Amino acid sequence: MEYTLIRSDRKSLGMQIKGTEVIVRAPFSEPQSRIDAFVRENAEWAERNLKKAEERQEKADSLGPLTEEERIGLTKIAKDYIPRRAELYARVIGVKYNRITVRCQKTKWGSCSSAGNLNFNCLLMLCPREVIDSVVVHELCHLKEMNHSRRFYREVLSAFPDYKKYHAWLKKNGGVLLERVKAGEEE
Repeated sequence: MEYTLIRSDRKSLGMQIKGTEVIVRAPFSEPQSRIDAFVRENAEWAERNLKKAEERQEKADSLGPLTEEERIGLTKIAKDYIPRRAELYARVIGVKYNRITVRCQKTKWGSCSSAGNLNFNCLLMLCPREVIDSVVVHELCHLKEMNHSRRFYREVLSAFPDYKKYHAWLKKNGGVLLERVKAGEEE
């Protein structure tokens, strides 16, 4: 299996799929023989995830890159829709947030800052309504728990019992939407 090796001051071996490339990260002191063995041990995982990445890319290619007009339109719709959902769920959860920003992002669906600012990806508007709500609830719950602990997920599931179902939808289908943004920027 072909891979790109990146050596650094890290303490352990790691492997990731970036696009359709396998990246192996290793400590400077790690012998090449151990790195090769690690790659062989994890080859099945890498092949499985490379296949998923290629399928995502094919689906994104069939949809075509996201145009500037589509980005502008999605952002406009999201700036109206998402704050209304955040307001509703903030009351349910019992939190207050500062401001909401909507952008077209390549990797994230949402984030929450320690200052109480919420950020959302305009591509959420291409997802089912429940997926949007699951991301909104997730970020609002970070205002109570700035981590991904069991307590955090108890908060999420208390406000949105079907969270796991819609989070799984986003994990399965969201990559295609994100690939469309990346493809649009390459042109």
